[in-house]
Amino acid sequence: MKSSHAYRFCLAAALTVPVAMAHAQPSSEEEELTLVYGDNDSVSIATGNVQALRRAPAVASVITAADIAAMGATDLDQVLETVPGIHVARSANNYSPLYVVRGIFSAYLPQLLVMQNGVPITTIYQGNKGNLWGGYPVEHIARIEIIRGPGSALYGSDAFSGVINIITKGPAETQGTEIGARAGAFHTYDTWIQHGGKAGPVDVAAYVRLGQTDGFKSIIDADAQTRNDKLFGTHASYAPGPVNVGNKAVDANLELGMDKWKARFGYKLRDDLGTGAGIASALDPVGKQKSERITTGLSWADPQFRPDWGLGASINTLQYMQQIPVDFQLLPPGTVLPSGAFPNGMLGGPDTTERQVRLAAYADYSGVESHRMRVGVGHDDLNMYHTHETRNFTYAPNGLPIPQPTVIDFSDTNPFIFPQHRRLDYVYLQDEWNFAKDWNLTAGVRHDRYSDAGGTTNPRLALVWDATFDLTAKLLYGRAFRAPSFNESYSITNPVALGNPNLRPETNGTAEASLAWQARADAQVNATFYRYDMRDIIRTVPNAVPGTGATYANTGDQTGHGLELESSWTVNRDLHLLGNYAWQKSIDSATGRDAGYAPHHHLFGRADWQVAGAWLLSTQLNWVADRHRAAGDTRAPIADYKTVDLSLSTRHGREQWNFTATVRNLFNADVREPSLAPGVALPHDLPMAPRALSLQAVYKL
Repeated sequence: MKSSHAYRFCLAAALTVPVAMAHAQPSSEEEELTLVYGDNDSVSIATGNVQALRRAPAVASVITAADIAAMGATDLDQVLETVPGIHVARSANNYSPLYVVRGIFSAYLPQLLVMQNGVPITTIYQGNKGNLWGGYPVEHIARIEIIRGPGSALYGSDAFSGVINIITKGPAETQGTEIGARAGAFHTYDTWIQHGGKAGPVDVAAYVRLGQTDGFKSIIDADAQTRNDKLFGTHASYAPGPVNVGNKAVDANLELGMDKWKARFGYKLRDDLGTGAGIASALDPVGKQKSERITTGLSWADPQFRPDWGLGASINTLQYMQQIPVDFQLLPPGTVLPSGAFPNGMLGGPDTTERQVRLAAYADYSGVESHRMRVGVGHDDLNMYHTHETRNFTYAPNGLPIPQPTVIDFSDTNPFIFPQHRRLDYVYLQDEWNFAKDWNLTAGVRHDRYSDAGGTTNPRLALVWDATFDLTAKLLYGRAFRAPSFNESYSITNPVALGNPNLRPETNGTAEASLAWQARADAQVNATFYRYDMRDIIRTVPNAVPGTGATYANTGDQTGHGLELESSWTVNRDLHLLGNYAWQKSIDSATGRDAGYAPHHHLFGRADWQVAGAWLLSTQLNWVADRHRAAGDTRAPIADYKTVDLSLSTRHGREQWNFTATVRNLFNADVREPSLAPGVALPHDLPMAPRALSLQAVYKL
């Protein structure tokens, strides 16, 4: 969210169902889901072309709608926590999810590219998916494809530690009509309807969901104002008090397809969104936020345009607004600082509005024996054309806020940032070369040229060897980058984190070795070893004059290495077991110490048991362990935790009701995610949700 730094002072199209499968008669709802949405043995994100997962030139994972249904997940974050090498942490403000991949942690700017149907959903002020995120529902997801490791040679900026592509259900995946409703803990309610079919010659898929939640009320024992109260003899803090994580939600998608054309429209509204543990790490039960995301897309693709040629082109737009209808209480009423008193609290309300237009085209050529080549070009127009800010304070040179007698509109005189405009042009080349029997070499390179941040070139190289009929080995290398966000380059009023227009993109080079072993017909084991080297990381550094705040600079380096193990075993027709384990170690080069925050050990396991034919019982264990503090944080290590989830669902066919009951955090573990160093603002970390029950009913016509 834009305000998090303004006030931090204290292609993936869904796979077509094969004809033979389309006429098969599934014996259960679980099998029907697999037939419709595809299994997890194929992937398209690695090269842009569908291929077998074990032979894909990347370390990739695929999660299908069948997987999501089995685990009883209701939100994207619950799904991503099950992926090896990925942990979902939280930011204090808004409790926004932070996707930590292989030990690479960033409090506000996750170096991970999130896409929907192959199109980035990045917002340009903060450079992430938007901190006013408010969750992502899973009912309309057909599959999720994930790359762990660099992806900039194909996808450009932010594909730094990985790429997530959310593929929504199209006409082929939503035949007929589905209505659903869910009620759960914390006064959480959702209802949705989705439909797939034809309107004359046009294939149609539509989805609408309405939801709301009060959010869990876990207690923050002490916050930033607690410390201020001790220093200045006041009693203003709301702590101990509950976090504020409720919201109201609307999600809608429409997809239209005819022949080689496809049009998509999307809408995502989050209203009355709570402030989490507070924008300035001080509890704020008053502030309300709103985000609105409108997407459109038109694409044309002909994989057989001419013999040996395939072509495609697209235009996609994103209109995104972040608004503060009720000003934040950055610090509560009664606050007293050395710069003055805030009897009504320290108040602020920053807003941004942006428009993105993305043009892209590609050509595939397979006319050279044993080669499949692709060239792509694109142009992005990224325009944050409106900013607005009101607040009842100004900043002193040393960063302390100076009280004002009333809330003032600083939009035209001294806002957190003025409107900004960026243009990007890129070109990429890729060659998949089957140079010998059982050997494939994929090479690619992409050059990006930014109107304000210069150019960057990022290559990849992947060697895949089918060593035996049941063992595939991969050696991979890629370099990735993240361009500086508008906040890092152009923020102007908060002296604690001033922008720097001379920033360069930060980079990451990663080498990987991976083995995929079909241990037996019903069992798969994968192992991956990796090492990465991050350079020119963008961080704040103190200004030359002591006591005058800090400015963003390319100043950080970090190295890391680790291991990921995955296994899946279909014991029999009624029992399926799967699990993964990830270990990593990441070192901050400046301090020589652990980079902090990310778990060194992460274990996940799930068992799906088909009971009496029509019932599916799923249980899963998530163990997060050995999270160190960052340099300068003298608190004890972050506590480990184990959670157990349980889900029971029916698997009837169509024209019948299906029910799901899910309990998350069954044994009510005390789960906490780390607050930032040095820990004086939120000394006891961020408490997560306690045990929670949800009940769901779905009817399919």
